Amino acid sequence: MLSPDDPAGQAVLSGALVVLVALLGYRAVRKDRNEYQRFKRFERTRNRQRMMRKWLLDSLAMFGGAAVIILVLAGQFVPLLQREMNQSPLGLWWHSLLADTGGLLPGFAVGLAVALVGGTIAAVVLARRSDSVPTIGDIGALLPRNRPELVLGALLSVNAGVVEELLFRLALPALIFGATGSALAAVIGSVMLFGALHFYQSWPGIVGATVIGAILMVLYLATGSILVAIVAHALIDLRSLVLIPMLVFRVQRVRV
Repeated sequence: MLSPDDPAGQAVLSGALVVLVALLGYRAVRKDRNEYQRFKRFERTRNRQRMMRKWLLDSLAMFGGAAVIILVLAGQFVPLLQREMNQSPLGLWWHSLLADTGGLLPGFAVGLAVALVGGTIAAVVLARRSDSVPTIGDIGALLPRNRPELVLGALLSVNAGVVEELLFRLALPALIFGATGSALAAVIGSVMLFGALHFYQSWPGIVGATVIGAILMVLYLATGSILVAIVAHALIDLRSLVLIPMLVFRVQRVRV
């Protein structure tokens, strides 16, 4: 693990950051987009399930592996970034609110839960008036069509909550902070990269993912717990890939 006092550390972390961004950019522009376009043409559930299993393993290896490697290199910058953000004007303002209103943080969590539930109810109501579920971005093809796909959708959701939060809310900001020395660059850069990786979902998907990434980053920084962001991310994805297909299309009743 590189020490913040190591004079060569910044150069090593900068090189690692360049390599990571290049790999993630290639994955978003070439691999993810091409595979998703092919996935959209699949009619047989066997082919759809094969691709979903591939995505599950790829995500676990790529995002999970990258998070582990980065945390080995830049793990000591995680608490330093958290402290820097706490001492920033925004962090000081936030903690002053917590001191003045002890129920603010629980209220924020309840508000997020209400938004998720309300969004689900609205989506179900709107879907009953049409043949499709309203979505942000081009994700309609991802919605499970039967029980086996529903299980894979649940696994993809939980996996994304774990590995993507470990990478984009914990490891990547620490890497950027260690390479640049800027907490603001670390926060904004990781959120923007998270949104850009949803390139395959078209521009609405990129914007929506960026907004969600920003909310998850606020949750992490406000609570200091990556577990809170992991759970919130998993719930958001479970809402789209499990709850809505079950409530709208009753896919849990379709075995094949």
